[in-house]
Amino acid sequence: MSAVNTKASSGGEEESLKMKSKSLGKSDCLEEVKRGQVILVAYLIATLDLTFLFMQMGVMPYLAKSLGLDSVGFGYLQTTFGILQLVGGPIFGRFADQFGTRAALILSSVSGSAFFLLLSISTSIPLLFLSRLPAVFMHGLPGAQKVITDLTTPSQRADALGKLGLCFGIGIIIGSALGGVLSTKFGIFVPTYVGLVGNLINTMIAMVWIPLQAKPESDDHVTEHSNVFSLREILRLMKFPGVMEVFIIKVFAGLPIGLFMIMFSIISMDFFGLEAVESGYLMSYFGVLQMVVQGLVVGKLTNHCTERTLLRLSIFVFAGVGLGMALMRTVWHYCIVAVPLVFAFSTLSTITDSILTKAVPSSDTGTMLGICASVQPLTRTVGPTIGGVLYKQFGVSSFGYLQLIVNTGLFVYLLKSKIPLREKKSQ
Repeated sequence: MSAVNTKASSGGEEESLKMKSKSLGKSDCLEEVKRGQVILVAYLIATLDLTFLFMQMGVMPYLAKSLGLDSVGFGYLQTTFGILQLVGGPIFGRFADQFGTRAALILSSVSGSAFFLLLSISTSIPLLFLSRLPAVFMHGLPGAQKVITDLTTPSQRADALGKLGLCFGIGIIIGSALGGVLSTKFGIFVPTYVGLVGNLINTMIAMVWIPLQAKPESDDHVTEHSNVFSLREILRLMKFPGVMEVFIIKVFAGLPIGLFMIMFSIISMDFFGLEAVESGYLMSYFGVLQMVVQGLVVGKLTNHCTERTLLRLSIFVFAGVGLGMALMRTVWHYCIVAVPLVFAFSTLSTITDSILTKAVPSSDTGTMLGICASVQPLTRTVGPTIGGVLYKQFGVSSFGYLQLIVNTGLFVYLLKSKIPLREKKSQ
């Protein structure tokens, strides 16, 4: 009788364990679906944010000119924007780490609303410069990257971050076209009204769809609430193994191309002899390439290659791009060179972001992404001066030769060095 009871008891326990296992399986499945939905919302927020950003970029020269701002003054306006974004990137990242991703995305969208509101009432040059101030906290893309970093495993991260390239491409194409159409047909200030409403919508999306704490509990590290503006805390991350080396590679590998892109509006007119419409088509071509390469190609490569291999490959291709740029003479040559250029740029950006967020504690990934986001503003800040000197004194080919020299040196360094990387290929 006791044997029967024992058997019945063990059978009941087995059944209970099976039920618990099924329940846990369903819970994990639901959790995975929820994470996927939050990541999709992050992609949507990034797409809208970039669309409005590129929309105002296209309209800004005409608005500045209508207020009587000359080319030198416009350069100062762009530099002001770059400096504010440069300073704000790491601070925004610290804010995201301490107060959560939802609060950070709301801050970014509210700042965007303030930016477009001030821009819509800019009837004088001082007001136009004042409208730049909210840009210090306008970091929708790093905010979306933070959501993705929190909700993906290290092996999935590069692929998920790479898909933000689709958002970037859509932002370039739709934003540039929308800004042109709205300003031409309805008036120069209409894009600013659209940007204001769009950022308010983004604020509502972040409030409703982004969870209070996006990071899974198992991966959550308690962050001590120290000063958000602490420079010491920001610089502390550079002391982790491999961080300083990879960050320096990230900055210098793309710097010559960044200088070229800053001068591109002048180069497209003077060197390629393009009209404004043709220059717009070229930007759209660049946007489509960005979508295809970063959204589809880079993700596939991360499943089959280690991050160290992809880092070396991007630097090697960048060196080849430099040679191609040094030899190009027509816009068709540039269209050919643009393919490996976008590949190298997208791969380097995605892989370095992935490497750097894995190299620091999960409680500091927001700050790290903020530091990464400051690279482009840094280029925009120093770019007009350095790029102008290079173009005036040495011509377009100088950008190519600088790209070739810098990336050849970096490639040799990567082959010889043993930078510690925490990496794992996706299965």
